[in-house]
Amino acid sequence: MNSILPSHSAFVSGVRPVRPRVSVVMVVYQTGDALIESIQHVLAEPLVDEFVIIDNGSPADWAERLRALSQAEPRVVLRQGHGNVGFARGANMGAETARGEYIVFLNPDANLQANCVEALVAAFENQPVPTVVGARVMNTDGTEQRGGRRGEVTPVTTLLSFGHLTARFKGLSKFEIHREREPTPDAAVPMPTISGACFALRREDFDLLSGFDEGYFLHVEDIDLCWRARQAGGQVLFQPKAEVIHLGHTSLEHPLKVEFHKGVGLSRYFIKRADSVQRYILAVLLAPLILLMSVSRPLIWKITGRPI
Repeated sequence: MNSILPSHSAFVSGVRPVRPRVSVVMVVYQTGDALIESIQHVLAEPLVDEFVIIDNGSPADWAERLRALSQAEPRVVLRQGHGNVGFARGANMGAETARGEYIVFLNPDANLQANCVEALVAAFENQPVPTVVGARVMNTDGTEQRGGRRGEVTPVTTLLSFGHLTARFKGLSKFEIHREREPTPDAAVPMPTISGACFALRREDFDLLSGFDEGYFLHVEDIDLCWRARQAGGQVLFQPKAEVIHLGHTSLEHPLKVEFHKGVGLSRYFIKRADSVQRYILAVLLAPLILLMSVSRPLIWKITGRPI
């Protein structure tokens, strides 16, 4: 693998089974060096039978290294040459390619921890269809990451949480989306929204929901999926025993472009889920403000030295 990975013999664990039980799907685009460690963790996980990598347009050297990996590791299935079709479409392509009973969607800058896959799969026992199970997303220092478990994402909760007004004014605390400061549960619990950094569905869950809404290019497709699962009579679970370390902010794309897509995605989501004329009008009117707040975040990070 030249310089992208150390000797692949260190993590090759066997041949790809005829009928995989667990498939990991990873959409790759301009990830940078974080991709190396993420791939290593996936291939070191014995419960991963199949690893589907959707390359949305890596630089030529990285694309070649991924091809070499797919030739060296029987469990890796690589799809390239389709260009940058966005995360939602890429994830759907990955799921369509995967043959596992369980599909774990993993960000290319997220590192599976011990027993993560096992805990995700275990959470589905006796659960209705559809069910979405999200992992506990951690920072490199061992603290729980902001956004890993969230309440109901609405225009009001988004604006108040983005502006940290829920923390500054006690009367607004009920509108806080993020729940990482709440006590960690002992077992999987219902949660309105989980993080797209690492989560799982059964094949039947994915098929019933018709996968991701490809109207989202980057970001918010995970929020939309959670909402649609609950709308369909299913549930979303937060599994604290499934831990993944998410580096975040590793993309080689300019942060302004990434946040722009997030703002567009949020605006689209609020308009899509508006169930009354009043809420539709509110979503449309707040769309410019949500977009402005999103694209201003990189500047705030630069000033404060930390993400918000």
